[in-house]
Amino acid sequence: MNTRGKTMTQQENQNIDSSRRIFLGQAVRSVGATAAASLLAGNSSGLLEAAESGHAPGPHFPAKAKHVIYLHMVGGPSQIDLFDYKPKMDAMYDKDLPDSVRQGQRITGMTSGQARLPIAPSKYKFKQYGKSGMWLCELLPWKAKMADDLCFIRSMNTDAINHEPAITFAQTGAQVPGRPCLGSWISYGLGAINQSLPTFVVMVAKPSNTEQLQAIGAKLWSSGFLPGEHAGVSFRTTGDPILYINNPHGVSSEVRRMTLDGIRSLNDINFSQIGDPETATRTKQYELALRMQDSVPELVDLSKEPKKTYELYGDEAKKPGTFANTALLARRMVERGVRFVQIYHNNWDNHSNVSGRLPSQCKDVDQACYGLIQDLKQRGMLDETLVVWGGEFGRTIYSQGGLSHENYGRDHHPRCYTMWMAGGGSKPGFVYGETDDFSYNVVKDPVKVHDFHATILRLLGFDHERLVYRFQGLDFRLTGVEPSKVVTELIA
Repeated sequence: MNTRGKTMTQQENQNIDSSRRIFLGQAVRSVGATAAASLLAGNSSGLLEAAESGHAPGPHFPAKAKHVIYLHMVGGPSQIDLFDYKPKMDAMYDKDLPDSVRQGQRITGMTSGQARLPIAPSKYKFKQYGKSGMWLCELLPWKAKMADDLCFIRSMNTDAINHEPAITFAQTGAQVPGRPCLGSWISYGLGAINQSLPTFVVMVAKPSNTEQLQAIGAKLWSSGFLPGEHAGVSFRTTGDPILYINNPHGVSSEVRRMTLDGIRSLNDINFSQIGDPETATRTKQYELALRMQDSVPELVDLSKEPKKTYELYGDEAKKPGTFANTALLARRMVERGVRFVQIYHNNWDNHSNVSGRLPSQCKDVDQACYGLIQDLKQRGMLDETLVVWGGEFGRTIYSQGGLSHENYGRDHHPRCYTMWMAGGGSKPGFVYGETDDFSYNVVKDPVKVHDFHATILRLLGFDHERLVYRFQGLDFRLTGVEPSKVVTELIA
């Protein structure tokens, strides 16, 4: 009897599981079919069209910005050498970092083995610029010209001390890969403007100096658990901007159209049986790719840009793959309705040879940033376009490796770093936050990464606590579950 009872229980469980699967499968198909029937009665592709008919949540408040251009300096720019002037450090050259300043903070394995942590004052000269009196390094003459256009945050701080978790945190709000990035959240929240271009585009610029590059991968522009259509579309900076954007030899546009119609019909059958929303995503992306065959060549054709454009951005903008070239393309993209443009510029990880590398890094980006801001302003687009510049963390006041007055290295430093914004409702000619005399600890108005994300979302019209997406039974948001705040002082 016991054996028989056990066998019956297993069979009953199997029947229950089977019934549950059948019920859920029928429910999915029934909902899809009902939506299709009510919206598109008699249309053979109605199921997919019904699945594609969802709308973006939309902003919660009147938005100040409609577009974002995020310029990420991969590796962590040195705030001490560029923005955070610390003249008292001159008198402390080669002295040990006081324990009272470090406060037992964790340091990386690259300097933890050093016998000393000798202070390395910046070798570069600083001056104050603009109504805000922002201190800027001599390596940034073009930033100096537009100091009153920029909103500086000198009190950024992050949780991660190494590149992979830090850049992932800066881009997605989580140190572990797999979450949607900022661009994907904005694509999801606001939706598309131009149906012939992606909502979210990514470009990786090539630095003139390639001494120490960091890995840059698609996980940084992933849509995570959001629908796949919100992932960043990577544009190559040399050759065809998108692989296979052109039809293969011997394949006409009519044949391509017929092929896509056939694939759509197969996807419609698949969706009616399985109900997977990513089936609809694939179909939408196929159609977008077809439309991009017309829109992208015009977008990347710079031949009609006037001479004055290159007077702004510099002649480097004519060279595919340079930061200046991607900055100019970013303007053309938002001009045509792209919501979010992400540009990565590598080689800011100055563990050594600051003197040899930092000047070329600044030269790569300084005039190009100036050109982008002024170009947007002249076209009446800066008010609705938020430009963001910064890295994943800062650099240490102490030297990594050898130290001289003329050259030194700096390790990773998460406790404080500088970022800036322009346009899009940010407060121009403004400086927020302060650090101590060592540019080591924030002493006034700290801004966490999630606070910064919350502020960007607010400029786009979103309450960061209400822009959520349910996944695996939880309501996820970009800013996580710990308390975060909008830094209202940064908003004009």
